[in-house]
Amino acid sequence: MAQSKQDVFDLNIAGYKTELPVLKLPSGIRIAFFNLHGNQELTEHCASAMSKLLGGVEALITAESKGLQLTHCVARHLGHKFYAVARKTKKLYMQDGIDITIKESITTGEIQKLYLSKHDADLLKGKKVAIIDDVVSTGNSLNGLEELVQKAGGQIVKKAFVLAEGDAAYRQDIVYLATIPIM
Repeated sequence: MAQSKQDVFDLNIAGYKTELPVLKLPSGIRIAFFNLHGNQELTEHCASAMSKLLGGVEALITAESKGLQLTHCVARHLGHKFYAVARKTKKLYMQDGIDITIKESITTGEIQKLYLSKHDADLLKGKKVAIIDDVVSTGNSLNGLEELVQKAGGQIVKKAFVLAEGDAAYRQDIVYLATIPIM
């Protein structure tokens, strides 16, 4: 069954026009759902536009999973060989890494942990770091990434997102390419 026009949100992301499906969360609020997974053209466009906002950055970090391909492309644009990935589950190779706990997420409604391998923590130590992700909303995930960077000894100089959702658009400490409402 095709979606009717009222079930989508029209969006222009730095010159790229797209439609986002509007979904109702268990909390009852409705969001314009943004997903880069599998969309190579949109991911490349966003990475190119975002890279222009990240001058002077020495290291990148993202949280799995929706920020992965975006950060991969941003790293390539910036000429970075590696980027750090905060995982949501502790993997075997992460036994000597660091972790933090973050508050409930607006989309999942659960408390989460974030894990960083020693390799990735070392990548951030003493570096000017940019946090990269697809969407910032409540800032809970961002707070977790900030805590990980600080724990690893990095200095956060940029917090970059494709989209700022709702009141996040009023934050002065982030950069983003477009905004979406919470409905």
